[in-house]
Amino acid sequence: MSRSLSMLVHGLSKAGKSTLAATAPKPLLYLDVEGGSRFLPFKKIMWDPMKEAPPVCDGTWDTAVVTVRNISEVKQAFDWLNSGQHCFVSVAIDSVSELQQRLIDEISNREQMQQQNWGEVLRSFTGLIRDFHALTMHPTVPLQSVVFIGMSKEGTDGKLKPFAQGQSANILPYIVDVLAAAEVVSWVDPATGAMHSTYRLTTGPHQRYETGERVGGRIPPYLDNATIPTILDYVFGMEPSAAPTVVDPTVAAVAPVAAHTPPGE
Repeated sequence: MSRSLSMLVHGLSKAGKSTLAATAPKPLLYLDVEGGSRFLPFKKIMWDPMKEAPPVCDGTWDTAVVTVRNISEVKQAFDWLNSGQHCFVSVAIDSVSELQQRLIDEISNREQMQQQNWGEVLRSFTGLIRDFHALTMHPTVPLQSVVFIGMSKEGTDGKLKPFAQGQSANILPYIVDVLAAAEVVSWVDPATGAMHSTYRLTTGPHQRYETGERVGGRIPPYLDNATIPTILDYVFGMEPSAAPTVVDPTVAAVAPVAAHTPPGE
């Protein structure tokens, strides 16, 4: 089985989503739709896929950042990845929620969307997400990880779901291998009264977030301070070098209200 995985990670603001994406195996291609990459901890090089070939992996950088201004840049980046003429092992899109809005703006020219245009949005947006997911199954250069970052929005059932407009919201979770929710969880130590906080990634059943996976239950339902390599290790049977803490959900439910939110998106 190829060591390749696609993930959609959604959550509220400052829940650690972008920080998680930045841990993807390197060299990483980071498609920055929201402008947050300048705050992330990696050695970066800027790349314009419309004007030049992918940068050569010479050891001076570990992440190539594309500042996304329009859909054409994302499509061109995909074409380079699909060609196999690159040295990337991972790609992240941050965020797909904002990327869809860029597509809507282009189709509508920032005017009121017409009913007949929503079909084009659905086909173009979900088709692009499927194309990137398929890079995990590339015949010659499969990527180890394809990470989609998304905003969260409350659904009709009261759960927070990946935010996308129109029917795309119903389709997105079915495309990826893992649907995860990121949040900051804080609790008080009953013995000392000290406040503790952690970044938590959930893939198992959750009362608040829509989550799930199709990797045979290989990932623990809760991971604290997770990284993409650790998740890959769990899925593909490798022993993690430092297993993350798996928190008992009954304990987490005692005091989930965060008094302090660590920095980072």
